Amino acid sequence: MTSFIELEIHTEDLTPQKWCVSLAEEVFNRFLSQGNHTMHKVFGDGSLFSPMLFGKFFDPSDAFPLWEFESDVLLANLRSLGKTTVDWFQTDQDYVLRAELPVGKNNATVYVENGKIVEISGQWKQQREIKTKDWRTDHWWEYGYVRRLELPADADWREMVAHINNDIFLEIRIPKNSLRCDTTQGNGATS
Repeated sequence: MTSFIELEIHTEDLTPQKWCVSLAEEVFNRFLSQGNHTMHKVFGDGSLFSPMLFGKFFDPSDAFPLWEFESDVLLANLRSLGKTTVDWFQTDQDYVLRAELPVGKNNATVYVENGKIVEISGQWKQQREIKTKDWRTDHWWEYGYVRRLELPADADWREMVAHINNDIFLEIRIPKNSLRCDTTQGNGATS
């Protein structure tokens, strides 16, 4: 039986310092070398959340202009090895992202930042002690995952939908605007 869960798209995040600690390549390599199965599933080859997804190191907490690239080209090497769990494309009507979630449905959160960035994040490991700081404000990779993507100029982020199929497959659909609209929150004026 197929399960289908629609995710809420959040537009307000009250954690202003999230992702302020960048993930450097040497830190990532050292971190992954100590890893367990779950860690490799989250950050390993072909995962949406891997810093190496695009063929060279790219901190997933930095926004990436995903839809400016063809997935067949950018992921060609990973696909030839059968190591990718992500795909993106566009139709005449939508921008689409499909990816396997590394740790299941209960941890995925989707945010839209100022109508310009879509952020997919979640926790793969609980913090050992209760801290007053949010896990996203420090060495976030020790507890969670993130991928931040620049939205195309004609993306209608207000109509974006996200859902999870069979508890592990995330799909995000972002309709294309037929008219160019102001993308800042709180201002729906047409330019």
